[in-house]
Amino acid sequence: MSTSKSGVLLGIVWTLILLTCVTVPVDALAAAPAVITGADFTRTWAGMLALAIFFAAYVLIIAEETIRLRKSKPIMVAAGFIWLLVGITYIQQGDPLGAGVAFKHDLLEFAELFLFLLAAMTYINTMEERGVFDILRDWLVVRGFSLRKIFWLTGLVAFCLSPIADNLTTALLMATVVISVGSGNTRFIAVACINIVVAANAGGVFSPFGDITTLMVWQKNIIDFTGFFALIVPAIVNWLVVAIILSFAVPKVQPEPLEGRAELKHGALVVVVLFLLTITMAVTGHNLLHLPPVAGMMTGLGFLKLFGFYLQRRDERFAYVLKTGLMSSALAIESKSREVPKTTRPTYDIYRNLQRAEWDSLMFFYGIIMCVGGLGAFGYLAIGSELLYGGLGPTTANILVGIASAIVDNIPVMFAVLEMYPDMSHGQWLLVTLTAGVGGSMLSVGSAAGVAVMGQAHGIYTFFAHLKWTWAIAIGYAASIATHMWLNAAAFAL
Repeated sequence: MSTSKSGVLLGIVWTLILLTCVTVPVDALAAAPAVITGADFTRTWAGMLALAIFFAAYVLIIAEETIRLRKSKPIMVAAGFIWLLVGITYIQQGDPLGAGVAFKHDLLEFAELFLFLLAAMTYINTMEERGVFDILRDWLVVRGFSLRKIFWLTGLVAFCLSPIADNLTTALLMATVVISVGSGNTRFIAVACINIVVAANAGGVFSPFGDITTLMVWQKNIIDFTGFFALIVPAIVNWLVVAIILSFAVPKVQPEPLEGRAELKHGALVVVVLFLLTITMAVTGHNLLHLPPVAGMMTGLGFLKLFGFYLQRRDERFAYVLKTGLMSSALAIESKSREVPKTTRPTYDIYRNLQRAEWDSLMFFYGIIMCVGGLGAFGYLAIGSELLYGGLGPTTANILVGIASAIVDNIPVMFAVLEMYPDMSHGQWLLVTLTAGVGGSMLSVGSAAGVAVMGQAHGIYTFFAHLKWTWAIAIGYAASIATHMWLNAAAFAL
């Protein structure tokens, strides 16, 4: 569509909106705010239009790889229009301030999630920049393991690392390993990537740091930090069942060992220690002081920025002595190491690692949270809760949530459940946390880890390559649910 046509269309849309605002009764604008509880505006023109806007935006999100439109763009625009319709509707119902209150509530939900993730992503990016993950990757590729051992090792590392580094980062790291080792063996790479995605998603469900969905549940105070540990065994079952089935398709080949050249940069271990300290502050602050976890994370980010200042000044000092040639004996010895080259290197800057955060994903989370919150303001979530949890029962509903996560994405699905806040036992909340986390593994587009690895192993690990093994992943999904319901049966009565 040309720019002129786009402008005309936009003008028409805004004209209709303004005309709608003009037709709102003046006395409604001046009326005292009325609290609208249990509102059902789903059958109004605004409610139906809001739902249509959301679905249209999601179609564009699903087609992201085809049309090359970043997923955050349509969903952010959709969020704005949906809340515009919410505001118009609430004013017409005599509550001119209700939409603003509801918007601020959802915005606070996003703000906590955003700042928490920004701090975590900056730490992960800094550890990557300091070579922490390169060391781990090189350790795997230089050992000369067979493809079968690499298959199991990458899956195991993905499962164990995901609870700390998040499933997306972990999946990308391990995918790099299998692509390097299995160069040319497309069959192995495809199967190993599926194993990594399943392992990373499974490992993420028993830690608040492992997945966005678990983080949202933890921040809502529904499950405490140690409460997630009840899902360790079901998560292990989920991965192992799938991995055992997939392992029969792994070729029995012994690849040549590759050369590893990674080195830890100065301060790498300090960054790791600071990251662990930051997690500890977030957990203890939340459990003991009842502060939001983001308070500890942002304090830890401050520590990292202070340490980054030291690294920056250190690099500036090296740049100066290398430029002037006035090198002291101590600096001369250090400059002979592989870490400090003879030529000037870029000065460390913490803001480069901030810039490398997944900004498209962060903005996507904003759009999703605000869209779902807006639909909730129209009453769609209340109806959905009644249909799902009232009609089908919590167990069936929570299993369907996992299946929906594979199709739609687990983040909007879990946020919708949290907004519905059905009356469920502790065991049921653990169940929906499990299903939303591992259910996305059934399709490659069902989780951030799967989408990222598709980009990493482009043309090898594809939607249809993953779909070929969906039946095996579904078996693991069912096995993990059965394990949880058997092992944590007492929690269903709480």
